[in-house]
Amino acid sequence: MPLLEVENLSIGYQTRKGFLKAVEGASFTLEKGKSLGFVGESGCGKTTIGMALMGLLPSNAMIVEGRILFEGEDLIKMSDDQMRRIRGKKIAMIFQAAMNALNPVLRVDDQIAEAILTHDPDSSKKDAKKQVASLYELVGIPRERMGDYPHQYSGGMKQRAIIAMALSCRPALIIADEPTTALDVIVQDQILKETKNLQKKFNISIIFISHDISIVADVCHDIGVMYAGQLVEYGKREEVFDSPIHPYTHALLASYPTLTGERGALKSIKGETPNLIHPPDACRFCDRCSRSDTTCSIETPVWVKKSRTHRVLCCMAERTG
Repeated sequence: MPLLEVENLSIGYQTRKGFLKAVEGASFTLEKGKSLGFVGESGCGKTTIGMALMGLLPSNAMIVEGRILFEGEDLIKMSDDQMRRIRGKKIAMIFQAAMNALNPVLRVDDQIAEAILTHDPDSSKKDAKKQVASLYELVGIPRERMGDYPHQYSGGMKQRAIIAMALSCRPALIIADEPTTALDVIVQDQILKETKNLQKKFNISIIFISHDISIVADVCHDIGVMYAGQLVEYGKREEVFDSPIHPYTHALLASYPTLTGERGALKSIKGETPNLIHPPDACRFCDRCSRSDTTCSIETPVWVKKSRTHRVLCCMAERTG
């Protein structure tokens, strides 16, 4: 049984202009010890899925339908108390802005120790601090920096501290939402290598949320490409990146620089994403797609399986088999 099974998940936000359909019909699975990456433009629903898994959706959000099965239990049906026992202990999150995730008036080691004591009240503060010291060693922060405040840490150290906090209760699943945003490429590479090492060491499952294809290509086993609230392509890393099918996946790959750096290699994606308060019934990428025809503007795309693990939501793929 997979560690995580998400079935037909649809989520929306009540706004002043109407009900915004942020995620529609998302389905995916994650095995123990594996990693899944979600890529796509800002506003495509990646973070909304992560917050739903954590039970941290804002008050104006609503899960319209679907199931989130974690270790066989539906998280959507759980009470707030039940979710509090799971959040941090079994499912942890590395938030995008490390500085905002740390309390500026508390020492960093005290904040990590608090996470440990919350889920293990029988443990003493002394024992919790020992665990924090071990975590610092794991993520590469010198132990003598344990008593520092967040503002005394560099960006990379703050991000490592957030990773230590996520690991503090040995969760089965970590959701990493843009974990290397605002870090320079050298520190980013160090963080990603450390994350992969820790995943192997503790057999943790990870969901990476990123707009950066190079990150998910480096660390993830499976890839989900999202566009305008929908998963449009899903499969193994090699299938999605080496043999992409959906035109949006092709466009994303073409918009990233190559190692050879040929002149004119980078291509922008024309147009804008559709209004998700009134999304089109037909293909949502149709108006921006270089391969679309008149049928794409009236047909509702359905999932087409290209292999046991590779599927795509595209009218063209359906017609060509």
